[in-house]
Amino acid sequence: MKAIKLLPVLLLFIVASCGSVRVYSDFDNKVDFSQYKTYAFHKKGIDKVEISELDKKRILNAIDRELSKKGMTKSENPDLLINILTKEREKIDVNQFNMGWGYGWGWGWNPFMWGGQNTVASSSTEGTLFIDLIDGKKKELVWQGEGIGYLTENRKDKEKRINEFVAKILEQFPPKAK
Repeated sequence: MKAIKLLPVLLLFIVASCGSVRVYSDFDNKVDFSQYKTYAFHKKGIDKVEISELDKKRILNAIDRELSKKGMTKSENPDLLINILTKEREKIDVNQFNMGWGYGWGWGWNPFMWGGQNTVASSSTEGTLFIDLIDGKKKELVWQGEGIGYLTENRKDKEKRINEFVAKILEQFPPKAK
């Protein structure tokens, strides 16, 4: 009986985890991140990203917002250059379940089973956004954040989703001092 009561809670966690963004970051341990106060976008790198110009704008605006919250400002002579990279992959889920009647769960063939099998296939797009922070003077990568999650085509939800991706990725910048 307890298992039946826990099932809705388990399903809620599963659904909630599908909507969240998984984030990772990596950085150069030898870099003092407190020295970085200004930034600019690396236009040559961003122009190569194969997404719509509108989505690029959404991502760059979200990065602007998050970095300004951290006290950083845009500059013509920046401490950091910011580059982005995106990739996506189609995920296909196939679920089979029995549409018949019979004696419940079990192993093997059931002669009392009527009805049949039902197969449902669904697809979703999983996207990855990389945000690279490059030292403006040395032209070396010093920090990289990565966000992985499901994408949407709905314009309103897309903007919200991009803001969520960028905010969660940049939560990890600057890296916490040890």
